[in-house]
Amino acid sequence: MQILLTNDDGIYAPGIAALKHQIQTLGEITVVAPDIEQSGVGHSITFSHPLRIREVRLNNEFIGYGVNGSPADCVKLAAFEIMKKGPDVVISGLNMGANVGIHILYSGTVAAAVEAAIMGFPSIAVSFEITDQYADAGEAAKVARGVIERIIKHKLPKGSLLNVNIPSRPSNQIKGIKITRQFAHDFKETFDKRTDPSGRAYYWLMGTNKSIHLEEGTDLTAVNEGYISITPLRYDLTDHGLYKKIEEWDWSDLRVF
Repeated sequence: MQILLTNDDGIYAPGIAALKHQIQTLGEITVVAPDIEQSGVGHSITFSHPLRIREVRLNNEFIGYGVNGSPADCVKLAAFEIMKKGPDVVISGLNMGANVGIHILYSGTVAAAVEAAIMGFPSIAVSFEITDQYADAGEAAKVARGVIERIIKHKLPKGSLLNVNIPSRPSNQIKGIKITRQFAHDFKETFDKRTDPSGRAYYWLMGTNKSIHLEEGTDLTAVNEGYISITPLRYDLTDHGLYKKIEEWDWSDLRVF
């Protein structure tokens, strides 16, 4: 099995190294990841400058290919230029931080998996909720391997995408797995306003996954309660309910030409 492994934290990130170590017996692993951190870039692709691929070594050991672009760029280049055959499955992670709710829209980790799905490859985005109390990427990668192995066993259809989130706790304290839907309400976000030495204001975006709303059956609630969340996603953003409603409106008397 040909497995493409990517992320948005960058090729030197501990999460991708831990996950590669855990899944290396599942197939032939090709690592293609951004050469610097690309968290929060969403589904951006690069037009403003040429993309470059370089072999990356750490302690004289080849660890994969670094790309000076986004996670979505990495998937495209891997499929078209690096791998001899297209991947059988694309895995994006292990992301250090949960990707639930509306954060899915900002996540480069999820975007890489979405790009793979658009290209027709089954894909899995895997994220780990880190907290001050628990942040063991190695242990989380072991948990992720078990989930990934089960998913691969069931042979995802082409173009399908699963978003997996692992709660911040040791594996023996994880309560189980829940199949969830995306949380779609507000998140608590603020800007921390500061002043530089020249007296000019600058801002840091601050946020948390602790919403004022909690809904049973959502990814956020499952992770908060200590469950692994698995959410099937799609890249079709059409609001089909609203589509049917506005299709019934009378547009006949509108003259715009």
